[in-house]
Amino acid sequence: MKKLFFFLFLLILAASVVHGEDGAYIGVNIGTAMTSVPAPTQITTLLRSQNIRHVRLYDADPAMLAALANTGIRVIVSVPNEQLLAIGNSNATAANWVARNVAAHYPSVNITAIAVGSEVLSTLPNAAPLLMPAIRYLQNALVAAALDRYIKISTPHSSSIILDSFPPSQAFFNRSLDPVLVPLLKFLQSTGSPLMLNVYPYYDYMRSNGVIPLDYALFRPLPPNKEAVDANTLLHYTNVFDAVVDAAYFAMAYLNVTNVPVMVTETGWPHKGDPSNEPDATSDNADTYNSNLIRHVMNTTGTPKHPGVAVPTYIYELYDEDTRPGSTSEKYWGLFDMNGIPAYTLHLTGSGVLLANDTTNQTYCVAREGADEKMLQAALDWACGPGKVDCSALMQGQPCYDPDNVEAHATYAFNAYYHGMGMGSGTCYFSGVAVITTTDPSHGSCVYAGSGGKNGTSLLNGTSLAPSSNSTAGDSGAHRAIGDVSSFVRAVVAALLLSVVLLL
Repeated sequence: MKKLFFFLFLLILAASVVHGEDGAYIGVNIGTAMTSVPAPTQITTLLRSQNIRHVRLYDADPAMLAALANTGIRVIVSVPNEQLLAIGNSNATAANWVARNVAAHYPSVNITAIAVGSEVLSTLPNAAPLLMPAIRYLQNALVAAALDRYIKISTPHSSSIILDSFPPSQAFFNRSLDPVLVPLLKFLQSTGSPLMLNVYPYYDYMRSNGVIPLDYALFRPLPPNKEAVDANTLLHYTNVFDAVVDAAYFAMAYLNVTNVPVMVTETGWPHKGDPSNEPDATSDNADTYNSNLIRHVMNTTGTPKHPGVAVPTYIYELYDEDTRPGSTSEKYWGLFDMNGIPAYTLHLTGSGVLLANDTTNQTYCVAREGADEKMLQAALDWACGPGKVDCSALMQGQPCYDPDNVEAHATYAFNAYYHGMGMGSGTCYFSGVAVITTTDPSHGSCVYAGSGGKNGTSLLNGTSLAPSSNSTAGDSGAHRAIGDVSSFVRAVVAALLLSVVLLL
């Protein structure tokens, strides 16, 4: 059984016009196509223990929303495709939906956006005429409830709606979609809402028949002669993700829209597939893609067109979904299995409090910044008492006495317990006042458990093991559509050939 502890952290950065108000962050999608769906309280316990601060739901399940109440987690709720007909035909139905699924839960549930449908234009073209009426009716309901300042409305698109997407400077939206896209972009512009886009380099790579290099799909470093060059702008593209995001920016500019930010609502890589026809759906590739993606997004690298501009991104997805139809890989996009066990190890050394389940390079358990001092003290008392941590190093005159404050002492004790328990899942929680980091908290002569590869097991007194969830702990469908990416693949074929010529 894997003893890995896995988690995500929101990093708020300064915003510019196209950043959106939250700057750079990583969120996760939560699907429920499983034979045994975890209870909402189990899901929120996992989210909180892993410090996942942004989630997207594929519906507005009341039990899930109730479990998310007062957690501070930012939530995108969704109108499922099957509800578009009713909402798009009735202002009253939209008002009722907002009253029941948004207003009834806000602000205890930190709802930040409503995603109306999922890839409607590419998967349900007959429903496209209902999309803008549904969005406008829902916006009317938010305005009536005085929530429009806090909650944005948009709709996730497949990247396949962008034609001739490479080079990005020549990209444009499928013109047959103009009757919906033009008013949608005007709406997004007027409300300060993002263009939601699903970006799947895995499928672009798989359907390119070897034209798109695997390294280009996985964010791996490329030599200059392998980078794709936009001949019109001379911008160099080192990965598929940036190329698709910039294609969206250029496609919007083609319609004279230049100040709508892009939010990537789905992206990821499957960690398992059928070896006969999905050989690159592996744990190593999933680790490489998601680890590099997270660094890329959280460093606010931006894209070649908009360097330094944040692209908020949601990883697909939190759990493996074993009942999803289709190829083998469809079931294995999760960061965790149904039991909350990490599907693979991400390698994010140096990223601090961020998806720090990297045990190849060491992880540490530290006090959460800004945690309540009384809760920290209670957790510290438990760790040094029933938790059987040897806290003698915290005594006056000992190497870890200074700084003499509850946060520093709790960090020492939490980390000692975490390593003494083999870094097992749930051993760095302490009622939510502890988080995992890849940054070594050792200082001076105070060396923490795990520093330099030590496992810290000697820091537990006796052999009795406390519960893995800590005694102080208070917490006991088919939604993703695969768009046609053939236009991207065809464009990349030509562009890669052109870039090679330019660089010779």
